[in-house]
Amino acid sequence: MLPAVLDLTALRAAYAGGTTPLDVIEDVIARRRAWDDPAAFITATPDYDLRAAARELMDSAPEPNSLPLWGVPFAVKDNIDVAGLPTTAACPAYTYLPEKDATVVARLRAAGAIVIGKTNLDQFATGLNGTRSPYGAPRSVFNADYISGGSSSGSSVTVAAGMAVFALGTDTAGSGRVPAAFNNLVGIKPTPGLLPNTGAVPACRSIDCITIFSTTVGDGVTVRKVAEGFDSGDPFSRHAAPASLPVSGLRIGVLADNEREFFGDVEMETLYDQAIERAKALGATIVPFDYAPFREAAALLYGGPWVAERLAAVESFFASNANDFDPTVRKIIAGAKGKTAVDAFKGRYRLEELRHLTDAEWRKADILLLPTTPTTYSVADMLADPITLNSRLGRYTNFVNLLDCAAIAVPAGFRSSSLPGGVTLIAPAFTDDALAPLADALHRAAASGMGKARTARLPEESRVAPVDDGFVPVVVVGAHLQGMPLNHELAGSGGRLVKSCLTAPEYRLFVLPGTVPPKPGLISEPGFSGKGITVEVWALPPAAFGAFVQKIPSPLGIGKIRLEDGTSISGFLCEAYAVKGAEEITHLGGWRTYINLKKAS
Repeated sequence: MLPAVLDLTALRAAYAGGTTPLDVIEDVIARRRAWDDPAAFITATPDYDLRAAARELMDSAPEPNSLPLWGVPFAVKDNIDVAGLPTTAACPAYTYLPEKDATVVARLRAAGAIVIGKTNLDQFATGLNGTRSPYGAPRSVFNADYISGGSSSGSSVTVAAGMAVFALGTDTAGSGRVPAAFNNLVGIKPTPGLLPNTGAVPACRSIDCITIFSTTVGDGVTVRKVAEGFDSGDPFSRHAAPASLPVSGLRIGVLADNEREFFGDVEMETLYDQAIERAKALGATIVPFDYAPFREAAALLYGGPWVAERLAAVESFFASNANDFDPTVRKIIAGAKGKTAVDAFKGRYRLEELRHLTDAEWRKADILLLPTTPTTYSVADMLADPITLNSRLGRYTNFVNLLDCAAIAVPAGFRSSSLPGGVTLIAPAFTDDALAPLADALHRAAASGMGKARTARLPEESRVAPVDDGFVPVVVVGAHLQGMPLNHELAGSGGRLVKSCLTAPEYRLFVLPGTVPPKPGLISEPGFSGKGITVEVWALPPAAFGAFVQKIPSPLGIGKIRLEDGTSISGFLCEAYAVKGAEEITHLGGWRTYINLKKAS
């Protein structure tokens, strides 16, 4: 028997145990009929066609789990083409019948996945709330009075309700992340261009992303790897250039107090704080950063000339069919008519200025941890004030594609009302794989289940293993400490501070005479029992570590230093002969205390 909410681990185990794709499809058909939110789908794949797809798979690839996504049911946002099913973009007058699949859909089907239908969305992917569709407003799986989030509303509901293992969405301003937060799901938003948009109706073509909703990070990454890859049919497709993040010494940027805005949702702020504490418990260093330049970049997406790109996507249709648009969507797209080429260049210039300002903040942190949304709203509230409330939902999402970032949204727990909240990890372009282990660990630590199954345990089989970044740890004790004269040799070569800690008790510290800048000598003396010496552990790229070691002057050298937690890491040690007659400062506990005392005297 399949679980209430589906994931790759459970499905593969069922197939290995004798369940067939036809069995699963019959179950999906039953679930689809039983779900009490008729707005989730715009076009469901007919039952007959679903059964035929299952039989065809069993004939062409009879060995269970012989393809990466063998017999995996998935849903597709209805602005992404599926051959034989109409594409509407939630506008009936726009409907066309595609002859072939979008590139990502074709890749997923070739891997054995089965499309169960086309899902509802905010019309032309213009919105973050899920109420801007003539096909109805899909609701949160936890409370039908509340929005499901948009624009990929129906896609998130199909996964959270247990009708699909995963679903495709799109994301320009946050549409692949906001619905994940409102339905207790993972939202994988790849680096722009990593997944080709060939066969997708554009919103803002230059920054659109096809995204993945899943119940675990591991499942989403598996699907992403099947779907990604350069496609010459998409002028914005890019060859992947994977970038690393530090495995140790990770610095996570969080909102400074003056940039926190939750619009009165105290419980969502609490969920954010709890997520920060979980990240800290996972070993990250938490660093407040200035969100202001990111916020201003976010405002450009709807308040600047990028709204003209939405008009460019549907210009001829809008000219002839403006009355067929949702009133709010029409108002937004019509606002582009006053934009000029001059405005476009000015907006681009301002974005580049803001990029430089955000670069300064990126030097403080490797990853940003933000609320996915500051709050949520009922459908009634959203319909009463659609522009203002929708804008609030995008406060922490709108900048991500403009600034060429990868992001993964994960659940962060529940309010007392049983409505979920989420957080998003964001990092520079092509860190998609590097982000996944932390996102997975953060999701697991939240213990919030999967979709509507709040108490479900995330399967071990989907756990994302950390990626070895190849950096080499080194212990420093004196002039290379943060803020000291030689620290630039570490920080300037790509080094990252891992932690500050104490050595084991057997170490003594001396002032080396005649050194410029002043340096200490750390020696190990078996049997000595002190309080430990304060040191810092840094991590260096391998090439930088080699160059760094070559510069170390005698009588200093690199040897293994035992830390208070029992681990041993290479670091600065001194030859014993060099400290004979030297001033001992072991009692001060570290070099920084000694330097501060010298300055004060």
